[in-house]
Amino acid sequence: MLFPTIEFAAFFAIVFAVTWLLNNQNDPKKWFLVTASYLFYAAWNPNYLFILFGSSLGNYLLALWMGSLPDGRARKWLLAFGVAANLGLLGVFKYYNFFVANVDNLLSSLGVQSSLPFLEVALPVAISFITFHALSYLIDVYRRELQPTRSLVDLLFYISFFPHLVAGPIVRAKDFLSQTTHRSEPENIRLAFAVFLILGGLFKKVIVANYLSTGFVDDVFQNPTAYSSADLWLAMYGYALQIYCDFSAYTDIAIGVANLLGYRFPQNFNQPYRALSIQDFWRRWHITLSSWLRDYLYKPLGGSHYGIAWTCFALMVTMLLGGLWHGASWNFVIWGAMHGVALVVERLLGFTRKDGARRLPPVIAWLVTFHFVCFAWIFFRSQTLDAALNYLRVMFSFQSFAVTVTPLVALMFVFGALTQIIPDRTQERAEVWYDRASLTVKIAIPVIVIWLIAAASPDGVPPFIYFQF
Repeated sequence: MLFPTIEFAAFFAIVFAVTWLLNNQNDPKKWFLVTASYLFYAAWNPNYLFILFGSSLGNYLLALWMGSLPDGRARKWLLAFGVAANLGLLGVFKYYNFFVANVDNLLSSLGVQSSLPFLEVALPVAISFITFHALSYLIDVYRRELQPTRSLVDLLFYISFFPHLVAGPIVRAKDFLSQTTHRSEPENIRLAFAVFLILGGLFKKVIVANYLSTGFVDDVFQNPTAYSSADLWLAMYGYALQIYCDFSAYTDIAIGVANLLGYRFPQNFNQPYRALSIQDFWRRWHITLSSWLRDYLYKPLGGSHYGIAWTCFALMVTMLLGGLWHGASWNFVIWGAMHGVALVVERLLGFTRKDGARRLPPVIAWLVTFHFVCFAWIFFRSQTLDAALNYLRVMFSFQSFAVTVTPLVALMFVFGALTQIIPDRTQERAEVWYDRASLTVKIAIPVIVIWLIAAASPDGVPPFIYFQF
């Protein structure tokens, strides 16, 4: 069930109405939202509901057990078991075949015949995000930053809540569970904020990302030798805008939908292509993932507490695993390694200090950062390493400068670029105006905008890019 569809609109209309009817009965409301979230997930594949429920129940019991133990070896072993179980579930479904294929290739290169079995199952939707949410809860309980909840419905609700279930944002357990213990307050709903997030998300996904994808980017990446060098440069920029508009659209809609139901989600994007360094980029791009990796991986590895050499090691491990998290492919490992190397270089050159931005003129810093991010996206988007290298070879051949971009796609480039430069105060002023508008205007605006988006959209709505992760 995709956000920009009639099916989801009907689903949400029912969920919205029933949620607020049950608002004064908090437990029945949560059970209803859990049921709705499981139905939402079942629309993808009901066969994997056991993963969603099993992960929730297992981590609920482990956290209760861990919370009852004093500090010591038993708690550490229980945490290790919980982390291993969660990562093992992710590993079996997402990385087992990748591991087997690489072992087979290694053995074949050594002249050893191998017949390791492959796992013939589809990758469960949202398996990575389910794992990250479960680990967040378990680790926070271990650190005593969060008391284990004794309410099973609260943990079922936290892990399965449908707005963030499939592609985030990654919501910390301590931030979300504090919202489940009491009724939602209608005055806390930011109506204008939610409406503009949802409408903006629909526009970015259905119009900008879809036309960039279907009208230009997909064709160029599928057959780069059929296009000019200029087209390949433009397709690189186009994919950078496409993946931003696609992914930020999902999280914008998720944040808006959750807000309308009475729950707060954290910000996940902040105009990342304005970044003046790679560190700055990761403070703006998929903020909830980068902060999760920082707090649950980089810092436990030692972070910057053991000298520059260890800091560089911790950065590389964090980014390599962050790349691998996106998918079982060497391309994602290379993508993560590129960002890791860039972060290490910035650290060694002192760009991460407060005065680091002054070492380069802002325009130069932006150009270097933006193009590094775009080049790295080539490995992220390409299906294989050979495809990525072939793309780069043609792109840097400079054999032809003919451009096949249509006026419609060029307009999408403009819209995509505008998302990075529109100041926050513009949306804030629009929200103030909307809040003061009459009820008729408040209803008319979303109806008209949604109708215009539907009328201007291409046929069909492809899944969000991050659904595969």
